[in-house]
Amino acid sequence: MKLFISQEEIRQRQKSFIQKLEEEGIEAAILFDYVDIFYLTGFQFRPSERPIAFILDQHGDGHLFVPQLEKEHAEEYAVVKKVYDYPEYPGKVHPMNYLADILKTLFFETLVVGYDALSYSSTKGYKGPAISDLLAMPFAKSIKGYVEQLRYIKSPGEIELIKESVRWGNLAHTLLVKYTEVGKREIEVEGRASLEATQCMFDTLGPHYKPFGSPAVHTFYRGQIGPHSAFPHSQNQNATFERGYNVVSQSASFVWGYTSELERTMFIQDINKEQETYFHIMLGAQEVAFRTIRPGIPASKVEEEVQRYFKEKGVTELTRHHTGHNIGMLNHEAPFFDLGDHTILQPGMVFSVEPGLYVKGLGAFRHSDTILITKDGMELLTYYPRDLQSLIIG
Repeated sequence: MKLFISQEEIRQRQKSFIQKLEEEGIEAAILFDYVDIFYLTGFQFRPSERPIAFILDQHGDGHLFVPQLEKEHAEEYAVVKKVYDYPEYPGKVHPMNYLADILKTLFFETLVVGYDALSYSSTKGYKGPAISDLLAMPFAKSIKGYVEQLRYIKSPGEIELIKESVRWGNLAHTLLVKYTEVGKREIEVEGRASLEATQCMFDTLGPHYKPFGSPAVHTFYRGQIGPHSAFPHSQNQNATFERGYNVVSQSASFVWGYTSELERTMFIQDINKEQETYFHIMLGAQEVAFRTIRPGIPASKVEEEVQRYFKEKGVTELTRHHTGHNIGMLNHEAPFFDLGDHTILQPGMVFSVEPGLYVKGLGAFRHSDTILITKDGMELLTYYPRDLQSLIIG
């Protein structure tokens, strides 16, 4: 298999983007979102205080605007006509002033311009003016979310990268379970399993493998150990495994920027009746979702059926979140299996399916599996065992 997206496919993405803009009467565009820039150019970078932008001119040619330290990097990897650079941020001349001058030479003041934001944004100390403060754009229009919509449906090449991600996530999860023992701490178990899986992945896939995501393989509990697991999005607690605890794991890997998601509810040596009851209700909810998912229905329908099941079981008050989300270049992407998301499901979409129950004083009960929507229904991509007996550790 190819461990990358070809330049030909990236150019096709740009054509699809241009077509979408033309349908809206938009002649040129500027994007600041780093994921969308990667999707449209193949240039993967670490966003920082230094602005980076993708520019699409009126002729359909793509350009990149980058700090000087990224110039050679962009010229080697980005599928664009030209790379513009500026010295540094904040610099004697602010980068947005350089960008405004470039856009003027590309006639952005006279075109219908689409933008995802009017300025660069970063939590790493960036401050700067809006591009609309530096040049006149009387015909500007927001196109935020346009590229994300193009990312909804995965190509065969993207699906293969996600399937490869699944394989290494499965290995990492297997190692996580292998090293989980009473008395050990989550940090040492997670670190050992993640490192071993990463080394195996690099050795197997060879020098052409690029994660384009960080870390390459990561398997962990994220503090979801024992009663503390009742917090759905906890952080690492440096917790110690104890007999009778239920734990919620997560495992993922990146292949050329694409990821997957595998989560399991497991039990340390023993399980009591209460834990078993909630486990089977959770497992039943996931089965309801699997039976519901098919192309042509709104994403909200999946959540409606899961919530109906939870209500029948009398556990609605123990739920905390929707049933799942799209997945691809980010671990959470739109659309969502949520009551408020009515996006029509289509073949090629990839989702997590993860209905959960959270019981104070006991813990969490959640599996997450990555699925592909097919022309007839769905394909389960993750394959780590889901049944109770397979998930009792030790």
